[in-house]
Amino acid sequence: MKTILLIAGSTWKASFRNKATLALTLILGLALCLATYIGWQNFNIQNGQRLKYKQIVRQQWLAKPDKHPHRMAHYGYLAFRDKHELSFFDFGIESFAGVSIFLEAHKQNTVNFSEAGFSNGMLRFGEMSVAMVLQLLVPLLIFFLGYNSISAERENGTLKILLCQGVSWRALLTGKIAGIIAVSFTLFIPVILLTIFMWAMLSHWQVTADAAIRLLLLVLAYAVYFIICAGIAVVVSAVHKTSRAALTTLLACWVFFTIVMPRITQAIGVKVYPSPSKIEFAAAVESDLHQQGDSHNPDDPHYAKFRADVLKQYGVNDVKDLPFNYGGYVMAEGERISADIYTRHQKALTKTFEQQNSFQVAAGYLNPFLAIKNLSMALTASDFNTFADFQDQAEVYRYGLAQRMNKLQKEKISNTPPGEKDKPLTISRAHWAEQADFKYVFKPVSQVISHHISTIVSLLCWLMVLLGCLLLSSKWVKTL
Repeated sequence: MKTILLIAGSTWKASFRNKATLALTLILGLALCLATYIGWQNFNIQNGQRLKYKQIVRQQWLAKPDKHPHRMAHYGYLAFRDKHELSFFDFGIESFAGVSIFLEAHKQNTVNFSEAGFSNGMLRFGEMSVAMVLQLLVPLLIFFLGYNSISAERENGTLKILLCQGVSWRALLTGKIAGIIAVSFTLFIPVILLTIFMWAMLSHWQVTADAAIRLLLLVLAYAVYFIICAGIAVVVSAVHKTSRAALTTLLACWVFFTIVMPRITQAIGVKVYPSPSKIEFAAAVESDLHQQGDSHNPDDPHYAKFRADVLKQYGVNDVKDLPFNYGGYVMAEGERISADIYTRHQKALTKTFEQQNSFQVAAGYLNPFLAIKNLSMALTASDFNTFADFQDQAEVYRYGLAQRMNKLQKEKISNTPPGEKDKPLTISRAHWAEQADFKYVFKPVSQVISHHISTIVSLLCWLMVLLGCLLLSSKWVKTL
């Protein structure tokens, strides 16, 4: 252990004696500070806008006058997707996923108003976030630090001297990795402290246990990622006879891991599991709805039979003689049928997207960049699963709102023209307040972890491979 610490300390000092390393570290430090500011500003602006319009939507809903409940069902509600306080760290798909969805009776609308839809083409080149810098640029720094860690010793002739003095390959590799990790952590530790401060501030100093666990796991995941990158750099340096060859290999790995492979896996996923276009999806839903009939058309065969069954059940000859408003009753039935159809198609579409993403998850066993990227988005609630969960919760709210309005129509609206019964054709606006405001609830971290077990295992596999290389270093290095 003493030898490992000496080698690590020597590596750390040598790194900072290099002016290029010092300059790169300062540039990355400035990039992280800038990314943190951008993330903080992005969160405040977007979250502030959503809270503002969410309040306006609620006020407009409550301000509606006395009205027929079915009119209110079609007036609808606008639901907004909340931003998690950790999303300032990793934007994920935040800018490409819609932020609001219009909820109305008999129809499931798509999520709209994404940032990408209102921005210029520069967004295609990516956004500068803390996660992006840590995932892409810090490994580049680590590779720059480690490419000559062993090969330079071999070129200078000092490698034989170290080995002759009793330094084992295991101690040498471990010490070099520890030294490089120490350099990278001089950047990472300030980022951790700044992230904790920003997270607490964005949470209005009311932090939750769930968010605290998310942040802790996020820090541990990135620490493991940097250890893996340092291990790759040192092992590649050990297997090459020259530093130039080691640097070329590491740069090729960086390009392949961070640029080429993510796009290849995405393209394969889309090719193997093609998803329908928006028009095709809408046409398929409309076709199924047409087969089930139109609840607004009294002459529709399906609902004509439904009306006959209801009249027979209550022993009356006309819907006016029913003890409830038949319009509300049939609208509830139509809502149930249409909601089932929409939900079935939406689940199939979501499953297709998950199958497409499964290629990137599986590729995490070959590429640690994809593993940390998927896990980082999941822990900051900026991934596809969070977006899909928002759609599901919005649909539950929409269905509940529509059926509440149908129930009010059934119970409080007359079946007959005004004057023949005491029930009016409108109800009091006081009923609108009975509909609670929409509030998206993030999945607990336990569910996030259970859904990303494969991603976590892939990172641990990389770590185990690195430890295996260190434990068996005396054998595999001698064969080179």
